[in-house]
Amino acid sequence: MDVDLQGIIQCIKQGDENGVQTQLQDFNKEYAQCFFFDAEERDRRKQRKLEEFRKNKVRDYIDSDSDGDEYEHQDRGLILRQNLAVVLVRFIRAGVKSRLLRVSLRTLRILSRDKKVLGPLVTDNALLTLAKIAGLTTTDATDESTDPDSDFYDNIIASLAEAKVFHSHTDEDEGDAGANDQSDECFDEDAKSDISNANSGDQDSISGLGSHRTSINEMHRGGLHHKVLERGKRDRRESKVDGDEEEEGGGVSGEEAQRKEAMKVLCNVVYNSTWAQERFSALRLMCGLTERLSSSVSGSSPSSVQFYELRLMFLITALRRELSTQLQQEGGVSILTAALEGCLDVQWKEQYECVLDPAAPPISLEASQCVIEILKILFNITYSTHRQEPSEDDAALYRHLVAILRLCLMKKCLLADDTDELQGHTVNLLSALPLQCLDVLLVVPLAPGSEQCEGVNMDCVHTLVMFMERRLESGEKMKEKLTPILNLLTESCRAHKETRHYIRKHILPPLRDASHRPEEGSTVKSRLIRLMTNLDTDLKYCAADLIFVLCKENVSRFVKYTGYGNAAGLLATRGLLGGQGPRPITTDVQYSSDSDSDTEEYRQVKDRINPVTGRVEVEVPDPMEGMTEDEKEEEARRLIMLFNKLSRDSIIQPMGVDSEGKLVSISGLMENALTDERKSDSDNDGEAEDGEKN
Repeated sequence: MDVDLQGIIQCIKQGDENGVQTQLQDFNKEYAQCFFFDAEERDRRKQRKLEEFRKNKVRDYIDSDSDGDEYEHQDRGLILRQNLAVVLVRFIRAGVKSRLLRVSLRTLRILSRDKKVLGPLVTDNALLTLAKIAGLTTTDATDESTDPDSDFYDNIIASLAEAKVFHSHTDEDEGDAGANDQSDECFDEDAKSDISNANSGDQDSISGLGSHRTSINEMHRGGLHHKVLERGKRDRRESKVDGDEEEEGGGVSGEEAQRKEAMKVLCNVVYNSTWAQERFSALRLMCGLTERLSSSVSGSSPSSVQFYELRLMFLITALRRELSTQLQQEGGVSILTAALEGCLDVQWKEQYECVLDPAAPPISLEASQCVIEILKILFNITYSTHRQEPSEDDAALYRHLVAILRLCLMKKCLLADDTDELQGHTVNLLSALPLQCLDVLLVVPLAPGSEQCEGVNMDCVHTLVMFMERRLESGEKMKEKLTPILNLLTESCRAHKETRHYIRKHILPPLRDASHRPEEGSTVKSRLIRLMTNLDTDLKYCAADLIFVLCKENVSRFVKYTGYGNAAGLLATRGLLGGQGPRPITTDVQYSSDSDSDTEEYRQVKDRINPVTGRVEVEVPDPMEGMTEDEKEEEARRLIMLFNKLSRDSIIQPMGVDSEGKLVSISGLMENALTDERKSDSDNDGEAEDGEKN
């Protein structure tokens, strides 16, 4: 479906708003869920070629006469969409009725998904126009064009005709070869700027780029980096929260619907264009976004517009580090905490204790999605505070936030997937906050049915452990999903002995059965020990560190529960392979001196446990039984020769443990030993000479 751009322009010139609205609605309906115009055309072309191949049984693509036509169709479609974006930005800037404005914004939202059409949408005028409709600023976009509207639209139509002639001449001169030389993934960069070349008669008015026209045109020819949305991936929040609102407004006010559509366009543009991110910062639109969020905090319930405001804030704080810092310095934590409190309708029982009513309804769809966005923004602006010592005021603010985060962990959402996602982002944020502020999670008084350890409420810790188990069982994106919860539990165990005792009873119960390897089975301990030999370094050390801390960083106890083979990686990293006493990671960690008492079942088989595998091995006959001493010596020489050959060919590298308990090559150990021996001999010679002189 080609855009009838000339028909749209004629309707605009004639003041036929109904005609404009009808044609834009047709476009919106056709491309509602299309994210890659060029990719979609490319897929269709490949499918047609595949069908042609199957029909003719000959894979002869070069001689196909359809390639040039398809590329010409693609280029023409791209030019039409670029010009449609230019026309619509100019059109909505002039001011249109509410319903037509909403339809026009929806068209711009669809166009903003195509990274090749971003040029007209990343100018200051376009950004300010969208920001004003979204309520982020009251500044009017300056219209730098001095031509009447009729001339502007006439020039657009003329540019389309010139571009069509240009492509016709190109095809006559170059034939199909030029089309075949283009990459399947990206068209030639010069071809993408053909519209500006064809518009040389009146570039300023046609491009709508104002004072930034040259620099943006240059970036549009390939200097601008874009991020890519997945083809056909529709935002599930939009489908759940908005419902059938797309066409009729869903009962929301006209102004709110306009603001939401403008927010969606800004989200797409900021996500896809680094230039738009820079201009967003330069135009200080972040201030307007913060003010909007502050004013909406007092609202009774989160609106669908607030979700997109939060989504835009998340994108800009994730993509622009200086804006994340700016938001933190301007009180972003307190603003977002207040917004979080409003979304959850928090009621306070004590200073750092929220009322948790088991009979309360689950968190609504809109509220849960807004809460998730708030947590993501808070992580962006606080992730560097974990190792910092907060001031007294900041500590009080973080403790207030942690109390609300406890509520996020304990409450349920309408959908199980939303509950899991909410808890995941809560864990991410908890792992970013100062460790000393997390004690709020444990200060809640005990209630009937509460999990407890030594008189301390463990409901929150129990929820975290259950969350970790679900992530272990899912087996998807293990590093991204597991490392935050593993790190959080590890740090909590180091800081609070009650937490460590409770988690240890759950993960490392007393050893009774030593007939299986520690990594075998479906228990939490077995799954964690299997992760200790994972190919991903970060993941395996996070899992090993948690078990090591549960063993109070005691090497012998760690090996007892995991087996020396599984424990070797962490012990080598810490320089503990030699079996020395524990080397604390932080000087503040002080473990109690209680011993790890063995069970009766473990004591009975303790002497028969293989320390490497961590289990009782089946007795096997001695392979050297019945061999003479000469045969044993011959077998030993043969093995030595094999090891030497493997070492010379760099297939294996014999390793040993140095005096610090670290793994080093045998050659390095021998060199160090020779050096020490020479040094010792020289010292002895010096002492002898001194004795003779005396």
